[in-house]
Amino acid sequence: MTAKINIDIISDVVCPWCIVGYKHLAAAIAELNIQDKVEIQWQPFELNPDMPPEGEELSAHMARKYGSSKAESEQARRNITQAAAEYGFHFNYVEGMKIVNTFNVHLLLDYAHSLGLQTALKMRLFSAYFSENKDISNIAVLTKEAEEVGITFEQSTTAFEDNEIKQRVKALESQWQSMGVSGVPTVIFNRTSALTGAQPQETYKQALLSLMKQ
Repeated sequence: MTAKINIDIISDVVCPWCIVGYKHLAAAIAELNIQDKVEIQWQPFELNPDMPPEGEELSAHMARKYGSSKAESEQARRNITQAAAEYGFHFNYVEGMKIVNTFNVHLLLDYAHSLGLQTALKMRLFSAYFSENKDISNIAVLTKEAEEVGITFEQSTTAFEDNEIKQRVKALESQWQSMGVSGVPTVIFNRTSALTGAQPQETYKQALLSLMKQ
């Protein structure tokens, strides 16, 4: 293998399986010791583009959107908490937790890519939302979290106010949807093959091995 493997990860920060899937992928990359041979770019996807600024209580959201009962939601949370713990990520579901609008998150992530800080910011925001119960739809919260990974207040302000970034994020969201992406995470390898859903570490490993032989 001479060229790097380009990996696009289409995801949303309020998607619990997106962080689990990434942890599996990262573990596969580490197992193969090819950290320096892959290039990851996070692509925008809003699970709830029409979510109002005040958000929606998570249990009520799951019932409305998926028809999940309270018992089903609680069992799903236990399952994903256990799955994530095996790979070192902590879910802290609390009473009254809300699902929130993530458009500003994607603006900031788009800008972070130009700084080489996109994955660092993505990980920080996954933790902020799922582990620390922070409102990542709030501009002040986002700005503070961005500072934690080296993005200044001024840079964050640029990301939120730049119309070009807004148009690019919306265009990318439309592009992936037009290409048939309807669920996340979706991991695309070299823009030629894709895996949807939080696949096991071994599945990602086999996909990477296949690309390494090309």
